[in-house]
Amino acid sequence: MLLPMFLCSVKVCFGATFVFPCSVMMLPLYRKMGSLTLLVAVLLMVLGGSVMAAPPRRPVAVPFGRNYVPTWAFDHIKYYNGGSQIELYLDKYTGTGFQSKGNYLFGHFSMDIKLVPGDSAGVVSAFYLSSQNSEHDEIDFEFLGNRSGQPIILQTNVFTGGQGNREQRVYLWFDPTAAFHTYSILWNMYQIVFFVDDVPIRVFKNCKDLGVRFPFYQPMKLYSSLWNADDWATRGGLEKTDWSKAPFVAAYRGFHIDGCEASVEAKFCATQGKKWWDQKEFQDLDSFQYRRLQWVRQKYTVYNYCTDRSRYPTMPLECTRDKDV
Repeated sequence: MLLPMFLCSVKVCFGATFVFPCSVMMLPLYRKMGSLTLLVAVLLMVLGGSVMAAPPRRPVAVPFGRNYVPTWAFDHIKYYNGGSQIELYLDKYTGTGFQSKGNYLFGHFSMDIKLVPGDSAGVVSAFYLSSQNSEHDEIDFEFLGNRSGQPIILQTNVFTGGQGNREQRVYLWFDPTAAFHTYSILWNMYQIVFFVDDVPIRVFKNCKDLGVRFPFYQPMKLYSSLWNADDWATRGGLEKTDWSKAPFVAAYRGFHIDGCEASVEAKFCATQGKKWWDQKEFQDLDSFQYRRLQWVRQKYTVYNYCTDRSRYPTMPLECTRDKDV
């Protein structure tokens, strides 16, 4: 039997009035409870008994030249509004790219990107962190182009100690070619979180205690590039780049970096443990963030290495802790 629900109005300490849903079965209990006890109980019901983590701070938009420099094919980068926005161009001769001026050991990094519109099969846009040695660490956003009318795929990957093969692919819940959207990476000693417009789409937890390496000691630069990858990017290389649609153009703005800057040789930053992204509330997602992550996984996941038994007959150790399954 469904019990009728209505609004209860209760006076609590400091003269405040709290309004919340209740039913006739709850009223005798509420009458016996003191106001302070009732307030605590109601707050626990509202919060679901969980401690809230903090969302990342809002990125600070700065001009391109503040944090980045071009790396190749300088003539394929165009600047607008004093460098607050740039466009990368890909044609049949070359693509282009840029990198951060500094190296960073942990931090919060974001970019506003509007991806290549129309038929972009074979074209890849990337935004990622990478160290500069053979056993490199890497944290990747890669946007895989597609034929007209088909959605662009967002692939994420994490390399630790030179080992990758941790691909996850999702469709996005909007058209990433129609407007700018924010793609962010939060990286600290406890976790790596990939965000799209503040929605967490992937978590990679520190699982060193399980024997899984974590990007911990190697500073990384940030990179972005636009290039032709039609040998693998679209349907495993079956769809080739249509050069009659060139040039392919991706637009960027924001250029936010809030990280612990270090020399290439550094293995520890003086600010470690002192930045906002190092604090306790950023050691894990809260229940609301995990629900949003689960929503992405259930509705938009295209591929998850954690569930690929042809590649991994035994599930990789980090997958359960990352709540990837």
